[in-house]
Amino acid sequence: MQPTLLILAAGMASRYGSMKQIQSFGPGGETIMDYSIYDAIRAGFGKVVFVIRKDFEENFKKIFEPKLIGKIKTEYVDQDLNDFTNGFQIPVERTKPWGTAHAVLCAKDLIKEPFAVINADDFYGRDAFEKAAKFLTTEAAPNKYCIIGYELAKTLSQNGTVSRGVCEVNAQDELVSINERTKIYREKDKIIYEESDGKHEVPENSKVSMNFWGFDAAVFSFIEKLFHEFLKEKANDPKAEFFIPIIGDAVIKTGGMIKVISTSAQWFGVTYKEDASTVKKDIQNLVDAETYPPSLWNNLQFK
Repeated sequence: MQPTLLILAAGMASRYGSMKQIQSFGPGGETIMDYSIYDAIRAGFGKVVFVIRKDFEENFKKIFEPKLIGKIKTEYVDQDLNDFTNGFQIPVERTKPWGTAHAVLCAKDLIKEPFAVINADDFYGRDAFEKAAKFLTTEAAPNKYCIIGYELAKTLSQNGTVSRGVCEVNAQDELVSINERTKIYREKDKIIYEESDGKHEVPENSKVSMNFWGFDAAVFSFIEKLFHEFLKEKANDPKAEFFIPIIGDAVIKTGGMIKVISTSAQWFGVTYKEDASTVKKDIQNLVDAETYPPSLWNNLQFK
């Protein structure tokens, strides 16, 4: 069974200031998502499911349907505040989505096979998709999942601090925990994160999560249970979010396993407006190296 790619594209992009999910970065007008889908198809994924917001669904489909038709099956799902709340009374102060784990849950009725989850605005690289596809087709099972681990030094922005989930990994390459560090940056020859008690150094080769996960479809019922617990505990906090690392932590605590699959790929993304020009240059360099064609989808048929 071919795995599915689930792309989280419903984010508000508050720091970026515009719809970076559909912004053109490639020489042929490609979005970052185009490169992820292209790499996923080459790695053997059979379907892509987009989690989007209802208010830009029509424009989103106009952009992606013409170039993906005949190349990979596509499906769409809206992330709505009321989804999977089972009649829970949502506080009037709550206006933002519940978070990335809720976005994954919204795709429950569309995915019955092993699947990978990625962000729409992150460039992950071909190596990551190939390794994820191999895991999903040969190892994934209920309570046996994976996360693609990137080298911290390859995930920083030159234009400001970033938030990263720093992974603690055991000798068997299994995830022990993820510690969210919300203010990471390079200072001279060191990588630093700041908290209320001051500055702390992080090793450059630390494995970090860029929200590239691999799951068996059995995870959906587990997520739904966790979401209902989240609503009972934190729904009245308008800033509380139900993140994917919450799933990972709960899987580990209940006896499951999450394999950390290392990749040497250079991640890049657009956290800040100023990152856009750098991303365009990075993609052009990959095109110049013939990693990708100048026009990604033109006259190209996938078997």
